[in-house]
Amino acid sequence: MPDLPRPQRLTVDAGQVRRLVAAQFPQWAGLPVRPVARGGWDNFTFHLGDALVARLPSAAEYALAVGKEHRWLPELAPRLPLPIPAPLAAGRPGAGYPFEWSVYPWLPGEPATADGIADAVGFALDLAGFLAALQGIDAADGPQPGLHNWFRGGGLDTYAGSVERALTVLDGQIDTALARDIWKTALDASWDGVDRWFHGDMAAGNLLLGNGRLAAVIDFGTCGVGDPSCDTAIAWTLLTAEGRKAFRERLSLDEATWARGRGWALWKTLITCAQSADAEPRRVLGQIFAEYSGEAG
Repeated sequence: MPDLPRPQRLTVDAGQVRRLVAAQFPQWAGLPVRPVARGGWDNFTFHLGDALVARLPSAAEYALAVGKEHRWLPELAPRLPLPIPAPLAAGRPGAGYPFEWSVYPWLPGEPATADGIADAVGFALDLAGFLAALQGIDAADGPQPGLHNWFRGGGLDTYAGSVERALTVLDGQIDTALARDIWKTALDASWDGVDRWFHGDMAAGNLLLGNGRLAAVIDFGTCGVGDPSCDTAIAWTLLTAEGRKAFRERLSLDEATWARGRGWALWKTLITCAQSADAEPRRVLGQIFAEYSGEAG
């Protein structure tokens, strides 16, 4: 499969959002507009007053998810044990902004961090319970892997080129032979072919904490139906060794699914390490290497 396109991101400011809201949703025209702290990459997110947010895709590829979210999130929400975003209104291009966009209620909480989680095993079990409920929803007619979600739910071979480029950059800095072995194991691990719902971007920033517990799951732009192993990458990128064990047991994950999930975690971590000298992705890579080698993670 050819490399995925590199999105051409645009910029959006609060004044532009005010004009969009005033023109299309006059009932909210008087609400103050301010950027959301840590508002994400795929979308520019702005507070509309205290109770709403405007979410504007930052590139044409990310805008492909808007219609999907409006179609499916209202159906998923009542079947899940935790709050997820519920679209209130669909915006149109205007005010110099070229894509469809959305208004959502604001979901309170703080993005998950290892230090902010009160009970590592309890958090892992709550997260696994959420994913079990999501995977249990009827997947018929759900969105198949595609550019709208960067082929999450499809084969890991989509990302082979980016993995190889990262390994080239990291040669001499990490154990590239071990990384290639882990990657090959993931590629060789078969999927049963049964479509299941997945979130697609189980990352700390999309998991909100309230009083140290998992309180909400946000940003379903990469959701779809297919192989849900992409959602298990969080076991290595955020969970502790004890939490990872509880997470796997709660979801009853077999060796093949676990291997594919490890592959998703490896892909994301390698490209992050290749682009940054930060210590955190190197720590995660160490977790992946150690767990694969049978050591304590």
